[in-house]
Amino acid sequence: MQSWIEISEKRLVENLRAVQALAGGEDDLGRPEGVETLGVIKANAYGHDAVKVALILAGAGVRWLGVSDVQEGARVRRAVQGVAPVEHRLTPGMAAQEMRLLVMGGLEAEDCRQVVEEDLTPVIWTVAHVEMLERAAEATGKPVRVHLEIDSGMCRQGVDVAGVGEVARRLEGSRWVSCEGVMSHLAAAEVAGSEQTRRQQERFARALQVVAAEGIRPVWLHLAASSAVDEGGTMAWMREQARNLGARVMIRPGVALYGYCVPIASGVLRPQLRPVLTWKTRVIGVREIDAGESVGYGGTFTAASRMRLALLPVGYADGLRRAASSGVGNGWVMIQGRRAAVVGRVSMNLTTVDITAIEGVEVGSEVVLLGPGVTADDHARWDGTISYEILCGIRAKRP
Repeated sequence: MQSWIEISEKRLVENLRAVQALAGGEDDLGRPEGVETLGVIKANAYGHDAVKVALILAGAGVRWLGVSDVQEGARVRRAVQGVAPVEHRLTPGMAAQEMRLLVMGGLEAEDCRQVVEEDLTPVIWTVAHVEMLERAAEATGKPVRVHLEIDSGMCRQGVDVAGVGEVARRLEGSRWVSCEGVMSHLAAAEVAGSEQTRRQQERFARALQVVAAEGIRPVWLHLAASSAVDEGGTMAWMREQARNLGARVMIRPGVALYGYCVPIASGVLRPQLRPVLTWKTRVIGVREIDAGESVGYGGTFTAASRMRLALLPVGYADGLRRAASSGVGNGWVMIQGRRAAVVGRVSMNLTTVDITAIEGVEVGSEVVLLGPGVTADDHARWDGTISYEILCGIRAKRP
């Protein structure tokens, strides 16, 4: 693979602190008072490398991480084993086993034994989930803690309000499975004052009442991903719910940790964030072409005058979208701090760019595919998608 990514530890920690500061007043260690942070590193940390990011966040004092599935959780668990916060120590001698890993995706029967053995915390929402975990926990002699997800209106994961009582009763009656947290997810958190968010909050509040009526007293309540923290109103509402239950608020920042955030009219987070990932490659060929020569598949670009071109060993198989092609998204890369426009079509593993006006470019010259001067938001705009999808789609050598 002829491209690689670089991760800025400094920027990752700075983004974390910006989110935490916005979530609530800070204590003397830079953490929001009364609010716990769960750093979302699912989908290989949005393409940034889950293990690398986990180690950085652990060193910065984050005690909870969110992973996609059991396999990702097991890989991260082994990586952080023995790692305690160094730069931002929470308490002297904090043990590695205090790092908690929330498995945010669905749970299957074959996953349950590994959940217990690796000390993972699954998200559950059915009686069947409780029973599968109960069998695995009893077989290994180790109890398991879970977070109950409420479907407050997204119609994806979670139990709806009508069914939450049955699941809560099964949890309360279990010897081996305990409910440590209750959570949900907002569909339109980036829309301040959204009617959809208001309806979801109402449903979540009703579900919390049912959970409490069944005797469950969760330690954690969480609803707020990056956009909900930025929007602000959701955090105040969550604090009220937590006070009513004697619980604590947890936040789940994901994309904001990596330097991106959905624009929000009332938001203040976006200007404080800086992208963490830089994606690079090197020039593998340089040539000059005359006016009238066509470039790439289909001859979609024809030179109007003599041009100098650089060949890059990346294409759509590596995550550089075909929509960056000239005449489509009109994408560019950065070489020596200057834009080099894509010429012709991005192909499977090769892309050609215009370096006519950039002096000194030769075979081996470094190229920024995504980073300063060309962000994931730029890539997303060319392709009519979102920065999340761009970041998750990069196939490159990890640090």
